[in-house]
Amino acid sequence: MIRSFKEMEEVVLKGSKKVVAVACAHDEHTLEAVLHANKKGILDYLLFGRKHDILEKGKALGVEIDPSLITHCEDDMMAAQWAVRAVKEKKADFILKGIMQTSTLLREVVNKDRGIGLGKPMSHVALIDAPNCDRLLGVTDGVMLIKPDYEQKKAIIKNAMQIYDKLGISSPKVAGLCAVEVVNPKMPETIDADKLTQDGKNGEFGSAIVEGPMAIDLALIPEASKIKGYKGEIQGDADILLTHDIACGNVLAKALVAVAGAKYAGCILGAICPISLNSRSASFEEKYYSLVLCTLMLQ
Repeated sequence: MIRSFKEMEEVVLKGSKKVVAVACAHDEHTLEAVLHANKKGILDYLLFGRKHDILEKGKALGVEIDPSLITHCEDDMMAAQWAVRAVKEKKADFILKGIMQTSTLLREVVNKDRGIGLGKPMSHVALIDAPNCDRLLGVTDGVMLIKPDYEQKKAIIKNAMQIYDKLGISSPKVAGLCAVEVVNPKMPETIDADKLTQDGKNGEFGSAIVEGPMAIDLALIPEASKIKGYKGEIQGDADILLTHDIACGNVLAKALVAVAGAKYAGCILGAICPISLNSRSASFEEKYYSLVLCTLMLQ
């Protein structure tokens, strides 16, 4: 069982090397992460973006990048198209978003003629390595689906379960986060959480344990479950935190990083390949561990 990013890196280093297609690679933190992963022996790369800038930023990082690995792209859309094409033509195994708008890349990913979608909901998992937690937490979905409905939430859970299978956890515990533990008709998220709980009991999610509605203290703090007398199978030991909408998921994941000192890795699932999708302001470390996560998903 993988419980930390360090352990995840160790597992990936023992596996086969993959190739990442980097859309808009003319960004220092993006290049730093890719070149570091390459030096470690985790992956090779194809770079799409402003060729001169990529070469210069590579030199600033102490690396003479082979020009043959760079495809010059005049704009973000062209870079997105080339990166997606590289995956479709099996020249690359997955995609990393560089210094570009998320929507630009995703429009190309879901393009019906050229894209790499599978015709089902795609969703994002923020994998969190927090200092005071003995396991990796998954926060989903704080990037892709703005206000997922009940059916989309089922897809979100199933996508997140793929990551936990790779982490060696066959029966992840999924907490349907809400502000309360009871169903309230005025709070539609509690209705969805209750229905998903019933789905879990009926085998919809295999061996995963799905419970909700559930406040976050019950999901993460064992003592809170005892105090509140919560009788469910999740007793402060949830693995996956299912949020009601993109705002909640985004704020929760970023707050854990900013305030709790957690490390973050992000991955989109539901397409032909995993997609490493980080904020343009993401650190080198965040982008590096996102590359490690995507590589794990392919091993």
